[in-house]
Amino acid sequence: MDKSSIDAKFHGKNFLKLLDFTSEDIGYLLDLSAKLKAEKKAGIAHRMHEGKNVALLFEKTSTRTRCAFEVAAADLGMNAVYLDPSGSQMGKKESIEDTAKVLGRMFDGIEYRGFGQDLVETLAKYAGVPVWNGLTNEFHPTQILADLLTIQEHLGGLKGKKLVYMGDARYNMGNSLMVGCAKMGMDFVACSARQYFPAEALVKECQAIAKKTGATLSFITDPMKATKDADVIYTDVWVSMGEPAEVWEQRINDLLPYRVTSDIMENAGPQCIFMHCLPSFHDLNTTIGKDINEKFGLDCMEVTDEVFNSPQSVVFDEAENRMHTIKAVMAATL
Repeated sequence: MDKSSIDAKFHGKNFLKLLDFTSEDIGYLLDLSAKLKAEKKAGIAHRMHEGKNVALLFEKTSTRTRCAFEVAAADLGMNAVYLDPSGSQMGKKESIEDTAKVLGRMFDGIEYRGFGQDLVETLAKYAGVPVWNGLTNEFHPTQILADLLTIQEHLGGLKGKKLVYMGDARYNMGNSLMVGCAKMGMDFVACSARQYFPAEALVKECQAIAKKTGATLSFITDPMKATKDADVIYTDVWVSMGEPAEVWEQRINDLLPYRVTSDIMENAGPQCIFMHCLPSFHDLNTTIGKDINEKFGLDCMEVTDEVFNSPQSVVFDEAENRMHTIKAVMAATL
């Protein structure tokens, strides 16, 4: 594949949230991801952006996002420069606007992973080059592209598939999965205590999209009712990066009924796959897992180890697809 095969409509565009793209746009990026993945598996090089340079700004660290961007950039022939919180003065000694203008003079594209959506939007406004959202508090669009590609691969399509998100649906993953499902004509269910449902303004925006695509949105507190006949059960950690440790006790009390267990998967049916954006607290092999075990006596949190390592779990296919979909976004927008 070379640059001439990329749809010119994407050239120079930012990738900040899926709300900015049509269903057809998202479908195109998924098709491009699949093509690039097939080429990589076949050993076919696609160094279509030879000699370009991209900046990776990480105010929140991540194994998958960093590795996905760096490997994808290398596959496309580009050089990636990683800047962690100690490697940049952004927002401390230098404004976001000034940082964007400086980096835009030196790099061909900029990835940002950090806090408020307003920060990545400001970067995009002033950089003059494509900016990609690697995660903000509100949205995680590159993850959702990987999730949609994974669902397509395992279930044969997206339209009409029922995805149940269990846990805290107020932030980036719950928001972004709801948007992605609405855009692609899927049935989205948030399953949690009521105080953990997405914000009403975003729900209304997604309901308007759903009317056009045939998607449905549901918000259910009963886990067995919510997960009946689900095609996908999805969860994430209960406490996000940057939140204080003090919130663990409240989240555990509120969200323990929404842990993904074998009973939940059985209730959904044999067609159902389990997904998680990782990292996951499914055992005691992490520092946080051990700490939670000592304080609260839990040997797992949002998902049991039995489900996480079951044949229905596709979490590592999903993790790999971060790289293929991120590659497609960079290939298309540069």
